[in-house]
Amino acid sequence: MTDMPASSAAQAWKLKQPYGWRTLLVLAALFVFSAISAERMQFDRMLSQIGDFALASVGLKQESQIGKGMGRVVQDMFPIAIAERRPVELIEPFDEAKLPLFSHIETVSVEQSSLNPETLQMDTVSLEKAYLVEPVGYLVYVLGKMVETIEIAAWASLVAILFSLPLAWLCAGNYSPHPLVYGAARSLVSFFRAIPELISALFLVLAFGFGPVAGILALTFHSIGFLAKFYAEDIEGAETAPQQALKAAGASNFTILRLAVLPQVLPSYTGLSFYILDRNIRMATVIGLVGAGGIGQELKGRFDMFQYDRVGTILLVIFLTVMALDLISARFRRDIV
Repeated sequence: MTDMPASSAAQAWKLKQPYGWRTLLVLAALFVFSAISAERMQFDRMLSQIGDFALASVGLKQESQIGKGMGRVVQDMFPIAIAERRPVELIEPFDEAKLPLFSHIETVSVEQSSLNPETLQMDTVSLEKAYLVEPVGYLVYVLGKMVETIEIAAWASLVAILFSLPLAWLCAGNYSPHPLVYGAARSLVSFFRAIPELISALFLVLAFGFGPVAGILALTFHSIGFLAKFYAEDIEGAETAPQQALKAAGASNFTILRLAVLPQVLPSYTGLSFYILDRNIRMATVIGLVGAGGIGQELKGRFDMFQYDRVGTILLVIFLTVMALDLISARFRRDIV
């Protein structure tokens, strides 16, 4: 056996350069596109306003647009609203003998002006008005709306998981029964994923009316598009050795999935399922803006009426709910994995 010439050996072991003239051309094109896009997206204005805000924060500038706009909102948010105070005359039915827990009646004197038809002058009279005061009434109401939001997200996540599991089998290239079935399933999943929840919620509200049903369906469709795709990719990426061993023993595809694939993908499935639940809770607050139930509708209504103290209460409840869910899901994942 003859030895390979030194020049040929050097050429055989020559490493390919990680970049070349094509890469440089692509990077140059991306740079030009980014510069044009940044100008269209008003990046210069954004950087200027952020700079003004930073200078105003350290006292080098008197005020900034960001600080002026957000300062008033943040200032009006605190203290957050806890109590509820409603005129008795607007509560139907109202029974003074059966007041809500910890509530009481408060009577105040209110001056009311009206036009006297005889003298054509404005007359001011003092009236006694009764109010029902609930010390934690608004907080209890917001918590009830948050529970409704969690229910919407939980039902949407559960239904999405149940439908995504068989769809993932059809979307997995190594287990789908036929290429046509594979293409149809992938197309359906892509369709669900392509439609934003807010858009589908708008149409579902027209079909089912205002309420949680439209919210559950909107979140379910998008969640199926997300979960089925990643469930299928986990099936395709599972270790093949256990699958081949069971296949050689004559096991069916379903048995192979149950015994060789499911134990491998279960931790990933658990993480994805908790992620979609966390995401659906946050998205349920958004789709509520179009009347699909949950706390979002209350948030929009209070924001439109400039009641920022109540907006602060809602945002705080949402934040604490998401944080608590993160802790619970992390603990559950540790127990499963």
